[in-house]
Formats: sequence, C-alpha cells, structure tokens
Amino acid sequence: MTASTAPFTIAIAGYGWWGKHMVNRLEGHPFIRVAGIIEPMEANHAAISAKGLTCWRHLEEALALPEIDAVILTTPNPLHEEQVVATAGAGKHVFCEKPLGLSAASARRSVAACQAAGVQLGIGHERRFEPAMLALRAALEEGALGTIMHAEAAFSHDKLIHVPKGDWRTSKAVSPAAGMTAMGIHLSDLLISFFGRVETVQAMTANRSLGWETGDVVTVQLGFEAGMTATLSAVLHTPHFIRMHVFGSQRWVEVLNDSHPDTPDGIVRVLTAETGKPLDVTEYAWTDAVTANLEAFAAAAQGRGPYPFTLDEMVHNIEVLEAIERSAEGRETIRISDI
Repeated sequence: MTASTAPFTIAIAGYGWWGKHMVNRLEGHPFIRVAGIIEPMEANHAAISAKGLTCWRHLEEALALPEIDAVILTTPNPLHEEQVVATAGAGKHVFCEKPLGLSAASARRSVAACQAAGVQLGIGHERRFEPAMLALRAALEEGALGTIMHAEAAFSHDKLIHVPKGDWRTSKAVSPAAGMTAMGIHLSDLLISFFGRVETVQAMTANRSLGWETGDVVTVQLGFEAGMTATLSAVLHTPHFIRMHVFGSQRWVEVLNDSHPDTPDGIVRVLTAETGKPLDVTEYAWTDAVTANLEAFAAAAQGRGPYPFTLDEMVHNIEVLEAIERSAEGRETIRISDI
C-alpha cells in the first residue's frame, strides 16, 4: 500500500464458488481488506471463521458498520437488484457480480439507486482488464484494423458440469439462455466496449448433454448500431475454450486464452494477420484481471480515478441479455429498442 492509497474495507455477500475465489484472491492485498462474509448458510460459517473473517448472517448487519466501505455481491442472480439497492441506500459502494440484473428494468433500478445515493457501482466483468484485450481495444481505437467487418467470440468450459440439476444455475428463470449469465455475458460486455450499442439480436439455445432446464449451449448473432456484426457462443460442457476474433478490412486479430480468469496459469496468444505479411504472434502471461477490476472499483469509489465501465454500458449489456433470452425462446429477431 502506498502512502497515498487509503485502506478500502469490504464485506463479501455469498460464500459459494466465486465468493471463495474473491476471498482467496484478495488475501494479503495491500489496500483492499476483506472484513467478513455475509452468509446465511450455517454450514459455511466454520470455513469463514477459519479464514479469520467475521461472519454475518444478514446483509443489514454489515451495512450497519461504519468501517465497511463497500459490499461485493457474489450471490444468486435474482438477489442482485434488492441487494444493490439496499447497499446503496446504506451509503456503501457496491460491486455486483454479473449479471447486474435479469431484465433491463431491473438493471436500470439498480443504477438509479446508486446514482441517487452517490455511490460507485462496480460490475464483475474482469475480461476488460486483460492485457491482450486492452491492446486489442487500443488497436480498435487507433483504427489499426481498418473498417471493422465482424467479430467472433467464444467462452466455454466444463467447470460447472457437476452442479446438481436443482441448483439455481440450471434454472431458466434464474440463469436464462444456457451459458449466457455464466459466460456469454462477459463476451457481450467486451463487444459493447469495442463497438458500442447493439441494435438487433438473434439467438438460439440447445440442450445437448447436461439436461439443465436452461440448456447447455447458446449461440448469438448481434447487429451493432455502428454497422458491424458479431457472433458469440457459450458451451457449458466442453473443454476450456476462450477466443475473441475481430476482422477488419486491413487486419484481423485473434486472442486465445489458455486458462479461465480464475486459474493463474497459461498464456494468452494474440495473432495478427495482414495480407502479404507473415502472421504475427504475441504472447502475454496470465494476469489477475479479477483483482485489477476490484482495484479499479476501489480507486473510483475513493475518487482516485475513473471506473472503466459507464453506467449506460452496464444497463445496455442487460438489455442485450434480455433480448437474447427473448430471441432464444421464440427464435426470432429482437430489436434492442423494444426492450
């Protein structure tokens, strides 16, 4: 911690897969301090105490403490709006794991609550912080690829295949459109950050092997207001695969990730092609993009720098999610203006 960086004390709501991951990632952090965990399930309390952390059963207990600067929500999807509103209402900054909401109206209410309270809203889309994605975005902003024609994105793995069928992640109502709320929503966020607002959505889901109510495959076609197109896919039962490929009139760039953001190993390969030249390959080491996002959130909450997500982008991503859900149900084109 530098002399100019004040401590930032947080509570984490939820001690499931991602809540545990957040605790482990922030252990020993120089200025973000995890004070405790909000966890209603008593079976998890011993593990929380073993980490030397306070355990609260209810969100209100943590919100009542003046030393808590912010709450990180790693709770089931339907709880996000209520918890964002409550946290903002208590004057605490709030970082919400994706998705911000399950409908555009819900996301708008969460954003409005944070604006009214004057608190910082953070969102769990860490892929914007990967060095390869930062380099790709810089190339796009410089016009280095020429006219952007199309993009293809994929985020698939088999980390969740042992989740029991009754779990909230398997429910169409709670986790709509197969892998969208688990993985695909990270891709739509990246594409929005690259190209701006989406105009039209066409989506399909399939149920190939897991038997989950929500399905295990989602494919999406996006038409952007700026004119380019994109496709994205998420498969819940296949070996790890993460890819971003942007086609420009002068160059294309492909980014391939060896590992998931929660797994500190492997490299990221960036391939760049230009007609008449050898294929260029650049490699980046794995970096902790999850912590980089939390640090950016803390800095913004403390007034030390801007947060690299706009509130409009956060809401728009949920507009796209809602459009994907509707499109997959009826296999029809959905216009974002109708959301």
